[in-house]
Amino acid sequence: MLCMIAGTFLLTTQDAITKWLTTDFHAGEILFYRGIWMFPVLAILIHLNGGARILRLKQPKGVLFRSLAALGASLFVTISLINLPLAETMALVFSAPLLLTAASPFLLREPVGWHRWAAVLVGFLGVLIMIQPEAEGFKGWVIFAILAAVCSASRDLITRRLGTADSAVTVMFYTSVVALLAGAVTLPFGTHMPTMQQWGWFILGGILVTFAHLFVIMAFQLAAGAIVAPLKYLSLIWSAVIGYLIWGDVPGPMKFAGATLVVSAGLFILYRETRLYRTHI
Repeated sequence: MLCMIAGTFLLTTQDAITKWLTTDFHAGEILFYRGIWMFPVLAILIHLNGGARILRLKQPKGVLFRSLAALGASLFVTISLINLPLAETMALVFSAPLLLTAASPFLLREPVGWHRWAAVLVGFLGVLIMIQPEAEGFKGWVIFAILAAVCSASRDLITRRLGTADSAVTVMFYTSVVALLAGAVTLPFGTHMPTMQQWGWFILGGILVTFAHLFVIMAFQLAAGAIVAPLKYLSLIWSAVIGYLIWGDVPGPMKFAGATLVVSAGLFILYRETRLYRTHI
């Protein structure tokens, strides 16, 4: 649980940096320039955890699928941040734990009772209230945030199924390779060299995203997905604060109401899972 809390905090901070950079760089550039600076950190972690031998994969297909899902999540989040407030984007993206909880009994064979099913339905209602599909204020960009949520849930499901056969550092290394290559493919279609200040943001973003995903991977390796996934909702608080302080974003009443339902559903799932866990120890 502490790993998930730390991971989502770092990831939210990194998402704010990404939103700041979207004014000057397209999504592929951000993936590439940020990805470069993930590898110095990974090199140190690989050295501390046994050297290059840990890069030998035991579940190559699973790690590849996780890397592609993570790539989709990063790409769609970056695109949605171009025209959506940070807090709104995060609220939609963090419907992923609801998807994870709903899929747990089918793909992970983790039991989910009717209380949590009810919470999932309430959370999805909150998502519908936020996006207001039939309202005049509907923005097509929310589709990218929802796609990011689907990719994020898929990534977390795969991470949970991978278990601990491949270490968190190993999984993160190959995830970073895929993201870097995907970003590099887009560079011929338009790019420019960052300034020194922008390089500083890319370096900080690369470091933060590396540790963020490492913590998230460790969280899913150490606990059931339905227990740790709802803790991601803490990012909604941090994103709302950061969005207000930097961009002056204040969620409207419908956005706030929808986000409240999503957060409440996630916290209820956490409460139920913690209670059930304690009854079995």
